Amino acid sequence: MLFLCPAPLKDRTIYVWDGDAFAPVARFAGSLIKLVPTEWGAPTFEIDGIKMLSTAHESPFEDARRKVALVEPRGKRVLDTCGGLGYFAVCCLEAGVAHVHSFENNADVLWLRTLTPDPDEVGPDAPASGGRLQLEHGDVSQAITQIADASVDALLHDPPRFGIAGELYSRAFYDQLARVLRRGGRLFHYTGSPNKRKRAATAPVI
Repeated sequence: MLFLCPAPLKDRTIYVWDGDAFAPVARFAGSLIKLVPTEWGAPTFEIDGIKMLSTAHESPFEDARRKVALVEPRGKRVLDTCGGLGYFAVCCLEAGVAHVHSFENNADVLWLRTLTPDPDEVGPDAPASGGRLQLEHGDVSQAITQIADASVDALLHDPPRFGIAGELYSRAFYDQLARVLRRGGRLFHYTGSPNKRKRAATAPVI
């Protein structure tokens, strides 16, 4: 059988068989969104060339595990505001979360999620989920108004940079996060260090 590959192959690009040839896992609809390989196996993704997950020093899965551990998800109800490739959700499931409600607003990112090396591990039908993962395609800045007061034990908030999703850094959205989080609950909010070359490993937990 003859397999057709693009020539030349592009660096930092993952390819998938589309039925006729190997095609890059990328889409352009206002922004270029692509799945990017890493030395750790688990991929990251980029929006207009900006890496969305930290991979310089460890696997994006290990990075997610460290961050998720800060909110101690075992037995808790967790809101994951920006689901991305699903690493936070998977780590919550591994840690014994009672329920994780994960939002992703970008349909192309959800498409990337189906093409990761282990797509069955990052979806609501994953065997490890046991019905504990609720994945919703929607704008969390709007949908959060429908979540009940003090109904969440922990929040994972790792939004894109301000220039991409400024509404997720707004006072109005922070007020909503405070409203849905129960008294004594934990919030992990990653802000990064945009003026530094090295991405910060963690952020404060409140």
